[in-house]
This record gives sequence, C-alpha cells and structure tokens, in this order.
Amino acid sequence: MIVNGVRYDTTSAAISVEGNPATQSDLEVGHVVVVHGTLDSDSISGSATSISYEGLVEGPVGAIDLVAGTITVLSQLVIIDADTSFDDTISPASIEGLALDDVVEVSGFFLADGSINATRIEKKPAGGEFEVTRLVSNLSGTTFQINSLVVDFSAVQQLDNFPSGAPEDGQLVEAKGGSFGAGGELLATRVEFKGNNLNAAQGDRVEIEGFITRFGSITDFDVDGVPVSTTASTTYVNGSEADLALNRKVEVEGTLDAAGVVVATKVEIKLSNFIRIDGMVSAVSGSTITIFGIDISVDALTRFEDQSSVNLDVFSISDIGIGDYLETRGYELATGVIATLVERRDFQGEVAIRGFVDSVADPDFSILGVLIQTDGLTKFSDNANQPITAGAFFAQAPGRLVEARGTPSNGGILATEVELEN
Repeated sequence: MIVNGVRYDTTSAAISVEGNPATQSDLEVGHVVVVHGTLDSDSISGSATSISYEGLVEGPVGAIDLVAGTITVLSQLVIIDADTSFDDTISPASIEGLALDDVVEVSGFFLADGSINATRIEKKPAGGEFEVTRLVSNLSGTTFQINSLVVDFSAVQQLDNFPSGAPEDGQLVEAKGGSFGAGGELLATRVEFKGNNLNAAQGDRVEIEGFITRFGSITDFDVDGVPVSTTASTTYVNGSEADLALNRKVEVEGTLDAAGVVVATKVEIKLSNFIRIDGMVSAVSGSTITIFGIDISVDALTRFEDQSSVNLDVFSISDIGIGDYLETRGYELATGVIATLVERRDFQGEVAIRGFVDSVADPDFSILGVLIQTDGLTKFSDNANQPITAGAFFAQAPGRLVEARGTPSNGGILATEVELEN
C-alpha cells in the first residue's frame, strides 16, 4: 500500500476502519489514513504496524450547490474539487451523481473554517448510524455544536477517552447517533475524544498532509490541527516559507518534540490541481503517460484508481496500456504536467481537457496545444455555468482557464460543451 509516496509492507499491520478490525481491501483510494510503522533507509518504503481509517462525516446530503461544487452533510460544508475520488456506486462520478438525502461518507482534510475538502465520497445504505468529527463549540449542559450542527449527548451512556471525563470547548471529538431531535439536533449515542489522532511519541518521525488550519507565523502553525514549527534548516519544495498561509495545502515531514509539536525538516507546498486531461492513452514510457500528445508525468504521490471493468485493487502505471481511457488531474510546472490523480474508466464516448487557453482562432482554440473545435452544436457557458454566446466566450477566452468536453477529433476535441472556469 502506498501512502504519501511511501510503499508500506502491510503483511503484519493491524488494520481498522471506523474502529473495527478490517483488511487492506477495505481501504480505498482517497481514504485519509493514519499509519504507524518503520521506514527503510531509502525513505520511500517501509513496514506498517497499524493502519487506521475514519471518515470525517457520514449522513444524509442536506444541500447541493453545483456551481460552488459543495454539498452539506450533517450541516458540515463539504468542498468537492479535482482531487475528490468517488465510489463507483456514484454515477456520474462527480457532484452530479449525488442527490438530496443520499447517505454518504466523506474522507478528507479540514480547512480553517471547519469545512471539509473531500478526498473521497462513498454512498452508504440508509438506516445506519450517522457520525461527525470536528471541534466542540458552544458547550452548554448536555449539548454542544460541531460547526452549525447541534449535538445532544444527554442520552450517551459513556463518554470515551475525555481527559476530564466530559467534552470541553475546542476539543476534537467524534459524535455518533442514528436520529435527530425536533430541532434537527443529532441525538448522540456515543461521543469520543479524538485528540490529534497521531498517537506518536517524542522523537518519532512524522509525515502529515493537510491544510494549514491555524497560522501564527511561518514558524508556528497547525496542519489539520497538528502543531508544526519550522527552523532555519527546514527545506521547502514547490515554494518557500513565504508561501505558507492559512488554508494552504502542505505536506510536512519532521520529528515530534516533547511538547507534541512536529519540528519540520521538509515542507512541500501542494500546488493547485486545475489541469484535467481525460482521453485515450497513446503512449506509456517509464513514469510518463501521453494523452492528446501531452506528456503527463506521475510520481510517488500520484493516486491511482481503477474504476474500469478490469477493476484492479492495486493499480499503477505498469497496468496502463495504449488505448486505455484515463481521467487525470494535476498541475503544470515548467517541466510539464504532473498528475496527482489517475483513474482508469471504461470509455463512454466523451473526452475532456481543462487548462489555460493558449491560442484562439474563432471558431477554434487550443489548450496545452490541443486543438478544440467548436460548431453550431457547441454549448458555451460562463464560470457560473450559465449559457453565453459563442461571441461572448471567444471575447473572454484568451488566457482564461477553460474546460472543454466532446468527442475525439483529429488528435483534438470536437467540443459539445465549453465552459469558462474561475
């Protein structure tokens, strides 16, 4: 199993999902997990002793905003973006595949305002237990809030692992319950103190990925609620200390000190994944996949998922062949496109590309050198997904981020729909 670019031997690992014993097959691409183990000298392989996964929220979808790309689950705002993986029971595999009252489980990372940046969304059967994890606020008697959700824990028989025996404002907790009160409050059957979930000791090497949820300074901030400090010897990838800010996504490597702070030896700035390339593979060489003539590089941090009819549990670039249909997300550097997510699917007749427009020759344009043709049947939309004329689109298109969908045509795309993006 690969986590944050490290390939772990899981032969002897104790695996748990939602606190219950599990196997590696119960873990999915996009699950945010906590791994304890040892690293080999190459730092890219190791052996796991334990792996645990818990979702951040599970419950009915209460609202869907297609324009903003968000849903609410148990009053928690969930942000869906290019890095979000969807279970194969969700069709289409996007926010459009969700409906009000669908029961879903969300894995992901917290943002500073308590919203969730989703890495995976799965449908769950109705009638099960709901759960939500976040910070306690507005504690009063036997109720508290998790963001705007009121939790009533008056019927809880046992409060688990709380240092003082009961919840306190500011603590990270998980609340579970199967029903709601008359005011929409979650009637909790269990509330558990979660701490920061690292379960690490002083001197342990720690790697943590997430968003900066508290920013005091470039030497004092939290990542997903875990305190981090940097020093003069901290190295940076894809940026510098000046790029550190609230809600910046980072990966931190370092050592846990006596105060429970991760002293960072390396901080990697995660770049925005605005590039989308969905199409048939024309070549595979080493760590590079070619689609539409664009070379797409993969690295140790690229997530792979096979949602085709082949449905391999363990899927990597070595399993990709010419003619396979892939949906890829990533970012662009001077050296080319780097993929953060590669999904293999069965081809349904449509291909797509998203990137900055590099040339315009109405009625055609190009993205990353790929020719996009439009005709009288092409639908044009603005960044609020509202229809616009072809003239309005081409007046705004130069240099803009645009997504085009359509059918393959002479190495490019004959567009059925093009949309200006933020």
